[in-house]
Formats: sequence, structure tokens, C-alpha cells
Amino acid sequence: MSAETVGGLGEKALLERIFPRLGPVTALLGPGDDAAIIAAPDGRTVISIDTLVQDADFRLEWPSGYRSTGFDVGWKCAAQNLSDINAMGATPTSLVVSLTLPPDTLVSWVEALADGLAAAVSSLTADAGRCSVAGGDLGRGRQIVVTAAVTGDLAGRSPVLRSGARPGDIVAHCGALGLAAGGLAVLESPQSVINMADPGKAEDQELAGLAMAQCRPRPVLNGPAAAQAGATAMLDVSDGLVRDAGRIAAASGVRIDLDAATLAERAARLAPAAARLKADPLSWVLAGGEDHGLLATFGPEAELPQGFAPIGRVLRGTGVTVGGAAPSSVGWDHFGG
Repeated sequence: MSAETVGGLGEKALLERIFPRLGPVTALLGPGDDAAIIAAPDGRTVISIDTLVQDADFRLEWPSGYRSTGFDVGWKCAAQNLSDINAMGATPTSLVVSLTLPPDTLVSWVEALADGLAAAVSSLTADAGRCSVAGGDLGRGRQIVVTAAVTGDLAGRSPVLRSGARPGDIVAHCGALGLAAGGLAVLESPQSVINMADPGKAEDQELAGLAMAQCRPRPVLNGPAAAQAGATAMLDVSDGLVRDAGRIAAASGVRIDLDAATLAERAARLAPAAARLKADPLSWVLAGGEDHGLLATFGPEAELPQGFAPIGRVLRGTGVTVGGAAPSSVGWDHFGG
């Protein structure tokens, strides 16, 4: 018996298979009409959008032999979007998701994607009962593309922008650094490096754990807490620590100097895995994105909220330095590599 495909099932029947897996709808009006209706008690709506494209942002089959599950892609889609709302100091309230699918995509893969979306929303949001998938769209294409737009609520607070850092501020980070970059290196490695289907040895389990950090990142949604603690600037680290720190520096008209010893300590934790992959762990920490941690600045007298640790300081000048020197790695650019 051949596996069921979306082309064979049809749009209406596929939607009927997807919607029940997305969990309870918290929107005022959810799937079924031309548009959803989302409550905005604050009077303002925070909104962001992000896209995952097959063979650009994920592979269905990696050189390591690992096959991306629908759950992986659904989880990652939700995680990266929730993190953007978090970085504004807001709480996520809804997602709408657009799926472009080749007709030969397995229905089971799409069902797993819906499961991944729902699991990430439930697991990663601080107020899980408030945020849900409110609707979306289906389309046909040559490759899988998953786009989600997410809304958020500021609950009366001012948004935390990239432009508020001032000389004398502390630079702090919350979440993982370099894990997803290490995971990408694992996934892109030849199958002989690790058996992803059966990582038996402890060192193989370490590499498999890095791979999961790439496939299913776990942002720590402490943005509202950082806003309440007086964060002066903040963003989601998705394109690499140095590149994203540079965005705060440029928006604020300051220089950010990252502490070399602190980053070297972070890199040292990744050194055994990096040695097996013949990679530089410091480059993972400096330039690796997709961990979706938070980078924020706080006044020198501020008490850092739970999860944040100091990694640098804000100085007069421009750009980003590491221990006063130019960084050895910069980060990801979609069109520049």
C-alpha cells in the first residue's frame, strides 16, 4: 500500500487532518473564515514574520543521513517566530501559518509538522494557554516552504527596541550560544562521522544533541522579564552573536565590546565536539545563529533577570569588538553567505 500524499488527499481533506492537531484556538475567531480575529487588549499589536525554505533553511535529508521530520520543521518555525516577539518584550498571542507543499509530500509529514507547531507553542510560551495557531494557507510548489506570522501583546509596557543601548550599559545574554551552529556542522557532516539513527556512544550522543539544537531550538522566552528589569535594548540572536550585536550597536550609535574570556569559556564547552568535526568552537559562539537566545543591554545598576549573564559592555564608538579587537567571525547573511 503506497503512502498517502497531499496531492492524492486534496486541500479540504488535508486541512481537516491538520486543524485538530494544532490544539485549542485562543483567538476570538480562528480557522474557517477569510481571516482570524485576535484580541489586542493593550491597544497595540506586535507582529513578525519568518520563513523556512527547503534546502536553504533545512534539508529533508542531510549529508549525515538524518532526515528532517515534519515535527522538526514545525517546531523550528514556531520557535524562531515566538523568539522575535519575545525580543520586543512582548508575549505571543497567535500564529498564522502558510504552507507551500509539493504534491508528493507525505500527509504524515504534514501532520507531524502540525504536531511540532503545537508542541512548540505549548512548551515555549510562558503563558501557553494564551497563544495558538489561528489559521493559515495552503499552496502548491516545487519545494516545501513554511512561513509563519506571529502576533504579540505588550501588556502596557513599552517595547524594547534595538536603539536604546547607551555607553556604560552591561551587555547580557540569555539562552544557548553556539549549539545550533554545532548542530548544523553535525548535520552537514558525512554519514561516517555519526550514525544519527543510533547514537550509541556518549560522544555520539553529544553530537546528536547538537543536531537537535539545530532542528528544534529552544529559545528562553524571558523577554517580558528583561523589559520589566529595565532592558535598554534587546534582540533575538538568529544570525550570530557578532552580527546581531552589531545591529544593536548600529541602531544605538555605540560600540559593543564582548568579553573575550567569557566567550572563550563558552567555546571551551563545545571544544570536544568541534574537535571531532575539525571545526573552531569559538566561531560557533561568535557567528553561529539559530539558537534564538536573547541579547540585551541593561543600565550599570540594573539587576539582571534570571537566565541573563553578562558578556560585554557598551562603549562609545561604533561596531563590535571582542576584547577590544576585531572579531574573528561575523555571522550569517542570507545573500552574502
